[in-house]
Amino acid sequence: MSRVFVFIAEFLLILGTVFAQQPVKFDDYFVDKTMRIDYFHIGDAKEEEVTLDQIYQQGIWAGSKRNLVDKFDNGRYYVKIYDALSGKLLFSKGFDSYFAEYKTTAKAMKSIKRAYHESVLIPYPKKKIRFRLEARNRENILQPFFSHDIDPAAVGIIRERVEEGVEVFEIIKSGKPHKKVDVAFIAEGYTRREKKKFKGDLERLTGIFLRQEPYRTLRASFNIYGVFKPSGDSGCDEPRRGIFKNTALSATFNSLGSERYLLTEDNKSLRDIAAHVPYDTLVIMVNHKRYGGGGIYNLYCTFTVDNQWFEYLFLHEFGHSFAGLADEYYTSSVAYNEFYPRGIEPKEPNITALLDSKNLKWKDLLTPGVEIPTPWEKEGYEEMDYAYQKIRREINAKIATMKKEGAAQAEVNKIEQESDRLSREHAKKVNSYFQKSKFKEKVGAFEGAGYSAQGLYRPMLDCLMFTRGKKPFCKVCEKAVVRVIKHYSKVDS
Repeated sequence: MSRVFVFIAEFLLILGTVFAQQPVKFDDYFVDKTMRIDYFHIGDAKEEEVTLDQIYQQGIWAGSKRNLVDKFDNGRYYVKIYDALSGKLLFSKGFDSYFAEYKTTAKAMKSIKRAYHESVLIPYPKKKIRFRLEARNRENILQPFFSHDIDPAAVGIIRERVEEGVEVFEIIKSGKPHKKVDVAFIAEGYTRREKKKFKGDLERLTGIFLRQEPYRTLRASFNIYGVFKPSGDSGCDEPRRGIFKNTALSATFNSLGSERYLLTEDNKSLRDIAAHVPYDTLVIMVNHKRYGGGGIYNLYCTFTVDNQWFEYLFLHEFGHSFAGLADEYYTSSVAYNEFYPRGIEPKEPNITALLDSKNLKWKDLLTPGVEIPTPWEKEGYEEMDYAYQKIRREINAKIATMKKEGAAQAEVNKIEQESDRLSREHAKKVNSYFQKSKFKEKVGAFEGAGYSAQGLYRPMLDCLMFTRGKKPFCKVCEKAVVRVIKHYSKVDS
């Protein structure tokens, strides 16, 4: 690469940064369609690279036409779109990915490389653009690692009609997609005969969603769709139990080796099915009774619809995928290694490393006079919860063995019912413990969050992002969710 070329590239980048401070007028640079950029994300804990797969022209743009540049500073990755000629920043969005989570696993630490299929959706450009991906380093600083120029008129861009055999249910239509949050619920593990069940589950979950704050108050900000493609089998894969199903999205328990983690790696099928509606956020409804789910920021969330905790699962995982909220729990086992590096402030709005106690990220919501860090009744909670987690793991291992060895269904049912009972009892015990605390309803900095018992802090004693049950977001989480809703929607005053 010549020095002249390097100088020009750096000059354009600086120029783009200057331009980025000025608002982008949608109609000057985009048409009302969607460009879907598919690529493969490849690597391990130390190295990563991207290779483009295919580019699509799809339906109308679902996102805001006003807020094109992301100001949340959240997510382990960012996509940034520049005008190729002027270098002006036209669009950006932070996100997390399946690959980002794989990077923290033991296999990735052993230099075992994996490839994940990913997609980025942007408004369809009028002229040539520079597509750039940035990743955070260990210090959480964004650094570019992939760049490619895209000509929107290129003959190689796929413009064919979306996949057939998909049915759409319009549950709530509050207005035009550009001014609303467009939520698409995707059916997974529902057979053709179970279409009526999907519709019923969809309506039930929409009701639950709109009863939870802040979605209830901002109900008029949402469009909600159901997208149904029948699966060959009912349910989903359960590898540890020797159960495998033919489903629309190939969702599976035991993702990244964690027994309750339920994800899909079939990104292409997901995007092809979802393309039947305009969407800002994806929710995968898995037709199964076992406890499981997952949520990845600006990718999707999953949850099983028929277990006793389905309401909590849905709302908790949606908090991850829609608003980029962190898990506040820390006693359950996970597949990650140092998901949040010590001594580095996490980007998620609801946890902190408390590196500067005088400038806490939620200091505007702090309860007057509360001590920082807040000395809550941590030891008693941990003694209770670690004991339960041990029992839960033992029961799950027993159920998995029984299913693999072909035990009678009645015997399996008995163990599963006992597991459900213990889970309910433990949740009641935890809620009762917190109700007695002098820190109930107070905002402070409570140690124990983000899968770590020490060094990370959450805003309140309890929250939908911390423990199971029908409960509200804490004040910090709710504020973060409202901010994202307003980013996508034109909220009436």
